[in-house]
Amino acid sequence: MKLARRLGLCATAVAALGLSAAGVAAAAPVTVPFQINPAPYGNPNGSFDAPATQCAAVVGDRPGVVVITGGKPGGWGCPLSSQVQWLNLSTGATGTTQLSDGLNGIPAQASVNTGIGQVAVVVNPVAGIITPGLATFYVP
Repeated sequence: MKLARRLGLCATAVAALGLSAAGVAAAAPVTVPFQINPAPYGNPNGSFDAPATQCAAVVGDRPGVVVITGGKPGGWGCPLSSQVQWLNLSTGATGTTQLSDGLNGIPAQASVNTGIGQVAVVVNPVAGIITPGLATFYVP
């Protein structure tokens, strides 16, 4: 009887470990696109010579971390050296960082440790009269 009970406990433990390992499988990173609209000469409607820039937030690559980068192929498209302000709506944590300068063929990006939760991000270009870009998303 003791042997049967021990075998049953071992089988249950092995099954539980197998189920928990399956639940831990990493999800593929998700890209959340957003744009920043220019307002040349104070015109909030923009113009043909100042198109909107494409940024993206990449979540799910690492827990509690979001990467702000360009939304075009190769990670380009987000204004260089822009200020990034973030607020984790779930925890109340806040912070500010800056996108990289895009030198040496490396696109502008910033890795932001927001923690897990619903996050709001504002990307504010430092040059020109440009409307900041806003995105909200869940960071796993």
